[in-house]
Amino acid sequence: MPVDNLSLNRRGEPHQQVVKQAIHWLLRLRNNSANSRLRQQCDVWRAEHHEHELAWQRVQSLQAELSSNLRAVPGAQVAFNTLENSAQGLGRRQALKLLSGALLMGSAAWLGKDATGWQQWTADFATATGERRGFQLPDGTRLELNTASAVDLDYNAQQRLITLTRGEIIVTCGGIDEGSPFDRPLRVQSRQGVYEGVGARFILRQDGDCTRLSVTGGMVLIHSPLAADGTPTQVQAGQSYLIDHHQARLAPPLNMDAGAWVDGLIVTRNMRLGDFLDEVGRYRHGYLTCSADIADLRLSGVFRLENTDRLLAILPQTLPVQLRYRTRWWVTLERQA
Repeated sequence: MPVDNLSLNRRGEPHQQVVKQAIHWLLRLRNNSANSRLRQQCDVWRAEHHEHELAWQRVQSLQAELSSNLRAVPGAQVAFNTLENSAQGLGRRQALKLLSGALLMGSAAWLGKDATGWQQWTADFATATGERRGFQLPDGTRLELNTASAVDLDYNAQQRLITLTRGEIIVTCGGIDEGSPFDRPLRVQSRQGVYEGVGARFILRQDGDCTRLSVTGGMVLIHSPLAADGTPTQVQAGQSYLIDHHQARLAPPLNMDAGAWVDGLIVTRNMRLGDFLDEVGRYRHGYLTCSADIADLRLSGVFRLENTDRLLAILPQTLPVQLRYRTRWWVTLERQA
């Protein structure tokens, strides 16, 4: 089942047609579990394109999730009961129709876990997974976007505002704000806070429940949330803060260089293997993990991001691990036999 151009949407997420293909394979395998040739054909389809593997994983995960957590979705439980009992229930075409409806209805919630899709559609500046880009703004400010990031820009007569809607950026403040009769401080907003750079270079990384601010030059004022005394928190060069909706607090030292990605690198210092793989996973499509018994192994070094498969291939040379490729986009590290 070759993928056509319509099956690749602008967000790098599986189109409904590809999700339906994954459901189709799931149903065929359920009804023919002993058919090794059919399973091999499914493996070939999954390996054809990362969209296929992503859709397959999401259908599998959503099946379990709908069964346990999304029982309120209309038709979901009926669809999965049909799937489980397809041999004595509805025909495959009817089961496919029901299951497609339930999965496609639930897929928006599933996709929402790791993608704010519409933001990347409409953002002023955005990067895809594995992509890094730099932009020069009208006031001379330099903006660097890391992988899977999105930014909106609102420069008008009253303000200069950069809004980070997804991912991670480096901001190097421009020198002069020309063309405005008003004082327009440069401010950056994330989901959790508002920051003002004063001759600064700083990194903002937005995670699910907090934003990490790392200042590498100058000073940054955190205007929201304010400090306990009602004043902005001043963050000096060399300091890092974690910001949530309630407070800004000093962050513990990182075991990696926060801004090395701008040079295409991950630089680690005694970093957990599990955390390292989470970081590498930001720059590649698909599923990357390790078995629990090796997650606490430590590694230090400089790793190039230009080819993550080559990066992963280095790990068995320094750690007692081996790579297992289920498909090109489903990789697991296990303890070396």
